Amino acid sequence: MVARHPDHTDTIAAIATPPGQGGVGIVKVSGPDSSRIITAICKLRPEHRKCSYTAFHDAHGQVLDRGMALFFQGPDSHTGEDIAELHGHGGPVVMNMLLQRVLSLDARYARPGEFSERAFLNNKIDLLQAEAVADLIASASEQAAISAVRSLEGLFSSLLEGLVNHVTDLRVYVEATLDFPEEEIDPLAETELPDRLAACRGSFADICARAETGRLLAEGLKIAIIGKPNAGKSSLLNRLAQVERAIVSAQPGTTRDTIEQQILLDGIPVKVIDTAGIRKAGNRIEQEGIRRARTAAGNADVVILIADVNRDEMADLKTIAAQFSPGKNLLYVFNKIDLSGHEPGRPPSSGETREIFLSAKTGAGIDALKQEIKHCVMASDYSENTFIAHTRHISVLREAGAMLEQAAKQFQRHHAVELFAEDLSRLQQTLSVITGEHTPDDLLGEIFSRFCIGK
Repeated sequence: MVARHPDHTDTIAAIATPPGQGGVGIVKVSGPDSSRIITAICKLRPEHRKCSYTAFHDAHGQVLDRGMALFFQGPDSHTGEDIAELHGHGGPVVMNMLLQRVLSLDARYARPGEFSERAFLNNKIDLLQAEAVADLIASASEQAAISAVRSLEGLFSSLLEGLVNHVTDLRVYVEATLDFPEEEIDPLAETELPDRLAACRGSFADICARAETGRLLAEGLKIAIIGKPNAGKSSLLNRLAQVERAIVSAQPGTTRDTIEQQILLDGIPVKVIDTAGIRKAGNRIEQEGIRRARTAAGNADVVILIADVNRDEMADLKTIAAQFSPGKNLLYVFNKIDLSGHEPGRPPSSGETREIFLSAKTGAGIDALKQEIKHCVMASDYSENTFIAHTRHISVLREAGAMLEQAAKQFQRHHAVELFAEDLSRLQQTLSVITGEHTPDDLLGEIFSRFCIGK
């Protein structure tokens, strides 16, 4: 359990701008001594939400720099504490001199993410919003940045609150049968219970789908290209990356190890992995390459099974596909249509099997492949109302969803109202881990340790 109103008795400081030279550099201070520190350095009495152009002095009264001094009095500040910011010239030497001056006035060096952590602990933001700060800074695409801002503005938190409200409504209804037994409310006979369960399930499905899309924007997508030798795996990697990343040769076994390339696919960061050709290999080096190819496929979000349309059949790809888990997202790609004359894209007769005909050499059919990749892993349109999310959020949501289904089954089997209400209470507590209401200290430490210093 996290203490929600900690008594911070120390003052922290850090350089809040990136290392190196720049037009402006910022030293940020948060804590009870912020006002005293800014008075000592700037020789002025700070006023709340006022910016002053002033000199910054060392301990002997010498001017270190000139710039802007800002002060925000807690709790009306980002962290909920008194905050001071000193905006000077952005050189590493002058910034370090200014920081050392602040530290000499009894402030201590801030840990990574400690400013955001204090904002969270002082109830200025929840844990989802705190994580969104780091996600916004680390955004690899414009869409990821927009989604991070939505999380920072509270979209994810609001949707989660709606889910919790559905669970609460269900719990209140169930507990009413305990409080008023004389009314002989039979939850199984009433239509309200199925309706309330349906509302919970629908809310779970919606938020999980959006969270999975948000995870892809934050953490990226892994795609492994698997197939027989000379099917065009390296050529497809080069086409997707739009650079000559992998060596292309008619010699079988050219690719002995996995080759990785980062690309952006409509705003989604994607790691494309080229692998060794799957075949019976005689030497140990090639055998190790094939083993690594299978490992890459096992860890991938999407596996592209590629074949030479002039040589291989669907049966060849399905033989390779049988080596992977049934739930793996598989795309069956037939390459080299520039030699066969086959139409590019997905054939109308392919049904549920995701088949794409293309030419990695000319690029024909590549756009259709990109669309199929998105359809494989994205359950919602990420262009609107998408928030940023992570694997930990999805894991908790899935755990809570499984708890709901198990509780409903047990209730239908044993009619134990007290146990059903208790299960729903535990479900609510599980969901609260996402926003930080009930979060172990070690998890908080892990989350904020990934932040940069100064945020």
